[in-house]
Amino acid sequence: MKTRQESKTADQIQAMREGGKIIATILDNLKKHVIVGMTEMEANDWVETEIKRLGAEVTYKTDEVKFPYAICVSTNDELVHSIPTDYAFEKGDVVCFDLVITYKDMKVDSAFTMVVGEMPTGVKKHLLNFTERSLYAGIDAIKGTVRTGDIGAAVEKVLNDGKLGIIRDLVGHGIGQKMQQPPEVPNYGRKGTGELLVPGDTIAIEPMATLGGEAIKTDADGWTIKTRDGSLAAHFEHTVLITENGAEILTRL
Repeated sequence: MKTRQESKTADQIQAMREGGKIIATILDNLKKHVIVGMTEMEANDWVETEIKRLGAEVTYKTDEVKFPYAICVSTNDELVHSIPTDYAFEKGDVVCFDLVITYKDMKVDSAFTMVVGEMPTGVKKHLLNFTERSLYAGIDAIKGTVRTGDIGAAVEKVLNDGKLGIIRDLVGHGIGQKMQQPPEVPNYGRKGTGELLVPGDTIAIEPMATLGGEAIKTDADGWTIKTRDGSLAAHFEHTVLITENGAEILTRL
């Protein structure tokens, strides 16, 4: 028997809505704040200050996660969970920012990928556009009660259409009082299969894709996950509430 995520009260869902607006505000402003020459650590410090200024809590540093910093900053062939360093962003770097915050004891999770110092063009634009499109395709597949395979199939179709490498070893997840809860939400699947999601459930959908293969490796720091072939990677994520007729994106303005 599969374990379901905990039921949420109306107050808890409202807290996630409010926390979602906070995280969306932080990430929207971060996108405008990042410039060539800024270091990954400077971006981390700015985010941590903003989390506290807006009345939320840093989640990654808690006992549940034990990540050493406030945000994951993944540059170029780094995919996810990357520890911020003193690396200074260069023009054209492909950078993903992945953030979880806690607000009124509830977690929300979101991520975006950008190109530093210039508008995306060529293969970088292709990578970002198709990965982000796959996120919204997964969300659009939710018409109320839904199975994780329906979401995964919609994500997978867009990524396949873009001829991108689909990361299969990492998945989305339920979220609420804890950062990661059942069920797993893969970025691939078959319609009509997988775990059942019902109104009131909250999940993080997070497609990850590459310009190369799907194989990944973990760096010596024990956190940073990279593409094995060194190809550029992208990652987009929203926390979503399953409703009676569809989905409510909690982590956007």
